[in-house]
Amino acid sequence: MQDGRELSLRWSGRVSLTPRILAVNIIALALLAGGFFYLDSYRSRIVDSTLLRVNREARLIAEAMAAAEPGEREALALRLAKDTGSRLRLFDPAGRLLLDTRASGLRNFRLLDPDKEGWQQHAARFLDAVIDTVVQAKRAPLYRERRDGQAWPDVQVAAGGKVSARVWRAPDRTPVFTAAAPVTGAGVVMTTLNAREITQTVRVERFRLSVVLLIVALVSVLLSLFLARTIVRPLRRLARAAVRVRRGRAREVVVPRLPSRRDEIGMLARALSDMSLALRARIDATEAFAADVTHELKNPLASLRSAVEGLGQVRDPELQERLLAIVRDDVHRLDRLITDISEASRLDAQLSRAKFDPVDLAAMVEALIANREARGIERDIRLRFDRGLPGPLIVMGEGARLERVVENLIDNAISFSPDGGLIVVAVSREPDAIVLRVEDEGPGVPAEARDAVFRRFQSIRPAAEEFGQHSGLGLAIAHTIVDAHQGTIHVEDREDRLSGARFVVRLPLAFE
Repeated sequence: MQDGRELSLRWSGRVSLTPRILAVNIIALALLAGGFFYLDSYRSRIVDSTLLRVNREARLIAEAMAAAEPGEREALALRLAKDTGSRLRLFDPAGRLLLDTRASGLRNFRLLDPDKEGWQQHAARFLDAVIDTVVQAKRAPLYRERRDGQAWPDVQVAAGGKVSARVWRAPDRTPVFTAAAPVTGAGVVMTTLNAREITQTVRVERFRLSVVLLIVALVSVLLSLFLARTIVRPLRRLARAAVRVRRGRAREVVVPRLPSRRDEIGMLARALSDMSLALRARIDATEAFAADVTHELKNPLASLRSAVEGLGQVRDPELQERLLAIVRDDVHRLDRLITDISEASRLDAQLSRAKFDPVDLAAMVEALIANREARGIERDIRLRFDRGLPGPLIVMGEGARLERVVENLIDNAISFSPDGGLIVVAVSREPDAIVLRVEDEGPGVPAEARDAVFRRFQSIRPAAEEFGQHSGLGLAIAHTIVDAHQGTIHVEDREDRLSGARFVVRLPLAFE
């Protein structure tokens, strides 16, 4: 379904947002312009009703003319012509003209010469022609005067005893209506009406609609440009900043956060800004990590190189044995450094894909201590496990990683404990957390260094320790694992002794 939507929008994705916004609004305007089609339908209805009216008037006039005396017909025709606004003509059965109200002095029917009108009328007629072409309006035949009554189609029909009416087109594009009806004993009467008010009414409505359409179009274009400006400009700024970040100029790029915007663009701007800051922090951390790795590797490599060079020059067996011991220690330290560095570099990615399961932390710690004692790892150090309340102490986590946390904390405590020192590992339960405590009898951690000890390659070595006994990554790895388990880790002084440190890990309690 998603692929289908992407395919349907592929064509529009090639067009900038500004013309797309304008196009959408223009489509709405085109729908509004459909009102011109309604006006054409409105005009057709008026024409049809007028045609019915002149048909009915012609029949009534014919009946009145038939009932009047021959000498009274001219006066009656003038009066009826004034009342209806039409030109009346009476033809005998042969089609000869017997009576014409225009010849009698009533000039209520007059066609306008379009060549003698102003430019406004020319423009109106041009607009009429354009709209009629667009809406495909039916075009009436051109009206022309005819002297012989038989030349009029309506008269020919009326001579057969039927009433007939039709629509013509005047030179100025106004409708002309003709109707003819048989007069008993006198011939045929024909009415002619130039209904210019129909064209004027339609033109007035078209003008009003055009004004409304023009205003709406202007407002729509301005609003579209405003909308495009408020959307496209910030997106372009964000795109330019993202391109500069991609080109490796992250430090000199300030991604705009657009704090005044509370819409999706503002959310996008702040997300990109946070992403660039996180990227910059990650780059800084990577560079710092690389520098620390280089520094940490140079020390054992320099010592190893000096020892190897000395072996080629020294002949004293005792001194050679001492140099070989240095080589073995340096190789062991390099191996430990490379292992810890490899794990630290992959830890974040591995934890992001880890699947958490219920883990009984107390049982896990107890098993680890028993395993270390069975292998005889601690020869000069005593380990003691203290358990809190009976029963399982369950947390959600990855067992192997949590074991690494406990191992690193124990190894750290061992490295700082004096010979014969006691290390206490305790697991207890709080209302919403499982707490792991590792206590030693070493020199403790100064208050100003308690945050630094959890950074990579940061270590406060006791004065008596031989250089290079640990990598400085153990506590950093433990901190990363605990943080990935939504827990906390910190170091504090022991209350029951003058010296020693206590590392405290709190992990969320699993819901039972």
